[in-house]
Amino acid sequence: MRDPARVIRLPVARDLAPAPATPPGSPDHHLFETEHGAHLLFVDGSRIYDLDDELRRALDGDPGGVAARLAAHGITSQHYVDDAPLVDPPLRALSLAVAQKCNLGCTYCYADQGTFGGEARDMSWEVAAAAVTKLVAGAGPGERVNLAFLGGEPLANRGVLRRATELGAALAAEAGAKIGFSITTNGTLVTDDDAAFFERHGFAVTVSLDGVGDVHDQLRPFQGGRPSYARIVANLAPLIARASRMQVTARVTVTPRNLDLPATLDALIALGFHSVGFAPMLSSPTGRDQLDDFGALLDAMIACGRSFESHVRAGRRYPFSNAMSALAEIHRGTHRPYPCGAGAGYLGVSAEGDLFACHRFVGDAAGALGSVEAGVDRARQRTWLATRHVHTQEPCRSCWARYLCGGGCHHEVLRRGRPACDFIRGWLDYCLGAYVRVSAAQPEYFA
Repeated sequence: MRDPARVIRLPVARDLAPAPATPPGSPDHHLFETEHGAHLLFVDGSRIYDLDDELRRALDGDPGGVAARLAAHGITSQHYVDDAPLVDPPLRALSLAVAQKCNLGCTYCYADQGTFGGEARDMSWEVAAAAVTKLVAGAGPGERVNLAFLGGEPLANRGVLRRATELGAALAAEAGAKIGFSITTNGTLVTDDDAAFFERHGFAVTVSLDGVGDVHDQLRPFQGGRPSYARIVANLAPLIARASRMQVTARVTVTPRNLDLPATLDALIALGFHSVGFAPMLSSPTGRDQLDDFGALLDAMIACGRSFESHVRAGRRYPFSNAMSALAEIHRGTHRPYPCGAGAGYLGVSAEGDLFACHRFVGDAAGALGSVEAGVDRARQRTWLATRHVHTQEPCRSCWARYLCGGGCHHEVLRRGRPACDFIRGWLDYCLGAYVRVSAAQPEYFA
């Protein structure tokens, strides 16, 4: 179970009336119910407490006195997150846009068919080598760095991808550092030789699949309109068959046209993926296939979560990554002032060698943070980290979910705002309940 020094379990109440919904304007606490009783998320430190009947009724009857009543039970603020932004963090991860071009014509592509609004181009070996050298040079003995390959479709520049991987592995070995590799691919160009290469270097391979058969083909056809699903599935067979060191994940972008998530999840797990995850399309350059029905999304995600819980209780594998990740974060007591490492320890590199806050900002001045040649522009980075801190965001700093969410994807927020906040709170509320239920039924799951 969770760290007993940080998480105090009060006696669990049974058969209580449902807790009132905690609105985003209740910034410090969130009450939630399960069949095991009433529970409280103490937002500072993401700590969970079980409430006895007396304390639960007291909190309901005196919402303004929550802090004082909790303090009487030894539950006080620890200030795990303050207002101070990160300053000059070390570089620990790079994504290389080795091919700013793509052979698919996805309807919603944030990268404008892989070109990021410019001309189709490949990253030169010189830029890739300089980027990899800079990444590993900052890692001391025993420290870990990560090198990712994205696009466009990164396998359209296979030669540079492989050379960069081998250079990274060699430099890390010389420095006594550790290096991990990952690739996000559309799967259409994967060969058996690629599978062997990825396995040899222990890649985390993410394949973009937006459903099964025609559903996928409507959203991710080849340029020109031909279907791509059959080609991808055929290519994946040797990849999944070889997987031992490497991990193979399916990533589904959710649009109004592929909302049958339970069926998609079961089908992709049956193909042998190590994990399957969903991400809503919140910001499309053209607005096409952006998701607006977040109630339907939440219903579909919770249905997948219920299946996940059922399988876990029965001791069966069911790699629904959204639930797995959320429960792991809750178990750790994650409390973060940013949604991810973008603009901090993680940066994206364009084909021309410019540095951006992440792979989604390639070519976008809003996320420009220097170049491989000149290094990180620390002044711009400090401004980025100061303005993107969750305490500077509205309505985030008044939301109980802020330290589990971190404020949402920077790129999506800057492009579209926060249309999915109710969905995020609903999903996290479900996951808090799932955490309690899984902890009770299968505590060894978190071992």
